Amino acid sequence: MTEQAAPHISRPRILVLGVCPGRHGEPPFRIMEIDGQVVGEARTITDVLETAASYGIPIHDLDDPDAVRWVGGDKYTWTLH
Repeated sequence: MTEQAAPHISRPRILVLGVCPGRHGEPPFRIMEIDGQVVGEARTITDVLETAASYGIPIHDLDDPDAVRWVGGDKYTWTLH
């Protein structure tokens, strides 16, 4: 009998959650976590890159699931539908 290995599920350091409505006329945003801690709000891809860099995490590929996990949309999802 052979054992089947469990599939690898990556746990990236950066998690970008779904779009939240802005407050008091502000634009929508996405909550950003690094290493399981909420670190702020991102309103653009640039915000994600700059925040990651400020924590010493270079992102070379925003589509790499081992680098960034996008929840509730992808890197182009910045508005509510």
